[in-house]
Amino acid sequence: MKRLFIYAALLLSCLSASAKQWTKAEVANIITRVNNTWQMSHPDQERSFWDPAVYHTGNMEACLLFNNKKWYDYSKAWGEKNLWQGAREADKSRWLYKQYGESMQHVLFGDWQICFQTYIDLFTSAASFGETGDISRWVARAKEVMGYEAYSDANDYWWWADALYMVMPVMTKMYKMTGDTKYLDKMYDNWEYSNSIMYDTETGLYFRDGKYVYPKHKTAAGKKDFWARGDGWVLAAFAKILKDLPKKDKHRKTYIDYYKKQAKAVADCQQAEGYWTRSMLDPEQAPGRETSGTALFCYGLQWGINNGYLKKKVYQPVVDKAWEYLATIALQPDGTVGYVQPIGEKAIPGQVVNQKSVTNFGTGAFLLAACEYYRHLKK
Repeated sequence: MKRLFIYAALLLSCLSASAKQWTKAEVANIITRVNNTWQMSHPDQERSFWDPAVYHTGNMEACLLFNNKKWYDYSKAWGEKNLWQGAREADKSRWLYKQYGESMQHVLFGDWQICFQTYIDLFTSAASFGETGDISRWVARAKEVMGYEAYSDANDYWWWADALYMVMPVMTKMYKMTGDTKYLDKMYDNWEYSNSIMYDTETGLYFRDGKYVYPKHKTAAGKKDFWARGDGWVLAAFAKILKDLPKKDKHRKTYIDYYKKQAKAVADCQQAEGYWTRSMLDPEQAPGRETSGTALFCYGLQWGINNGYLKKKVYQPVVDKAWEYLATIALQPDGTVGYVQPIGEKAIPGQVVNQKSVTNFGTGAFLLAACEYYRHLKK
């Protein structure tokens, strides 16, 4: 038994030593190739709902990292196409959020608010890309909608895990743009509500929403069912808000504590090939590769390492494996990013996810991960 253990350790050491050592230039080339491929094959701008909006968060990450005017203009054209709005209902008495909805009345529903992340990024970086004149209209609707939410009495806006990525970074960006701490107060109140209905204290992971809380919902094997992309949204949200949150914010330590606990839980269930299965603690529920959750985890973990919140010696091997999967398996020869689970809310037994499973949000998540990995190599 001892001899077997030594052999296994030597094998792991050899595998680690033979892993590819990536260069900044290689990762930069991948980012450029993936983003140009997407934009060239999608010349027509989409609506401002969550899935194209997630792509644009990835595009802006790459745009600002490499100071790329063409990529900036692509997201600017998206904002213009959508009149710098999410859902467009003008009558505040008709604004909705308590159930899923794609109508123009769902103004306060997070899937229609993530677009404000990109509008604000475009606005705050406009001067460096040569914009002149009055561009206040770019963020006028963001101020109207998010200001309404920040000063409202309700705190139950974020009832599904995805909403944390969609809206928490909007709140910190609104604070940075306006200086109004009410956005940070409302972010914490909304997040506390989310925790109360879908956070699992035992594991440190988030159920996708109240429908999936154990033991009300279980995998086919009777286990807790944590959806990888759902938890990916949350881990990525923590990274984004900690980047913008004031160092002296009264809730900063609380966010960091939750982030670190989730990071550990995420790292513990990574698969040998580097990806995470759709049901994180029960790989057999929906086995096989999946890219969107993996990319979000790669981004969220690498950000923590790069910024001193996670120990490099513990977490960098996890991220390296994830990046190896993303760059050599998920990335296809034609420059697309495959193995992305389609739009949904859970791990679905029997659902086919393969090389041709390509989406806007999966591409955006890949760009987030790649940009953060580039920063790691740059350091």
